[in-house]
Amino acid sequence: MAECVEVVDEALRAVARGDVVLPLRTIVWLPDRHGVLGVMPGYLGVGKLLGVKAITVMPDNHGTPLDSHQGVVLLFEAERGRLLSILDATAITTIRTAAASAAATRALARSDAADLAILGTGVQAAAHIDAMRVVRPIRRVRVWSRNPANARAFAARERARHGIEVEPTPSAREAVLDADLICTVTSACEPILEGAWIAPGAHVNAVGACVPRCREVDTETVRRARVYVDHRPAALVEAGDLMIPIAEGAIEAAHIVGEIGGVLAGTSPGRRNLEEVTLFKSLGIAVEDLAAAARAYANALAAGAGTNVAIGGERRAGA
Repeated sequence: MAECVEVVDEALRAVARGDVVLPLRTIVWLPDRHGVLGVMPGYLGVGKLLGVKAITVMPDNHGTPLDSHQGVVLLFEAERGRLLSILDATAITTIRTAAASAAATRALARSDAADLAILGTGVQAAAHIDAMRVVRPIRRVRVWSRNPANARAFAARERARHGIEVEPTPSAREAVLDADLICTVTSACEPILEGAWIAPGAHVNAVGACVPRCREVDTETVRRARVYVDHRPAALVEAGDLMIPIAEGAIEAAHIVGEIGGVLAGTSPGRRNLEEVTLFKSLGIAVEDLAAAARAYANALAAGAGTNVAIGGERRAGA
């Protein structure tokens, strides 16, 4: 995770520099609206990386052996267009999403933030504990789930894994009470976090909702917060957490202070004082996948891991 935080940090800085090509993702909804296919192409100037992630998102997979996100990342080199590697998108998405939250937390959260609230108990919940511990001295974690049994099981598992206090709570409000850091990592379409609950000086990573009709945080959360995004063009057409308050007239698009890459690069202002609430709305962008995939590919080559496959008569290294 620590390695991926640095890789994603640099990719986000590249977005701020304009050293990327980032078309909006293409979304194909299934007829019953219970799942989507997302296609995310991109180019990252750092390393001259070209590629695409094709992934399905199936919220009904929660509680089954299958992750809600499944698919592949195809990594190409940009000079000749050769396919370098085919990687599991579930693993890449898990680590790069949490790493992006960690990069944003490092840039925006108070340096002494140590009390973490996690809303949700899926794959991203565990990954976000890993990520937050990379960038802040986490001493206590409180976790909430709509299913209390899931919260209890998650707390026990993560307590044993990390050796720190991880406590299940009966309500989302109790989880975030006086928390320094809040990560919303659910499949909710209606708000699970209310702005009135958030303590002064807290930082929020809003991660789960990624379509215009869904949001995890309410309008008051967004109105109160100093808001940052990973990619402004995508946020204004995909992020229900922001689009719904804009449609309500509660905020304007200018309420978004900037892209997090600008804060990391020192070209955009960040937190101004210890009392204001900051919010990073994470949609996930293709260059995060490409940066993480490229490092995984390089590490696999160095370790002799992965499987080599032949494509078009040429041997290629696969990871």
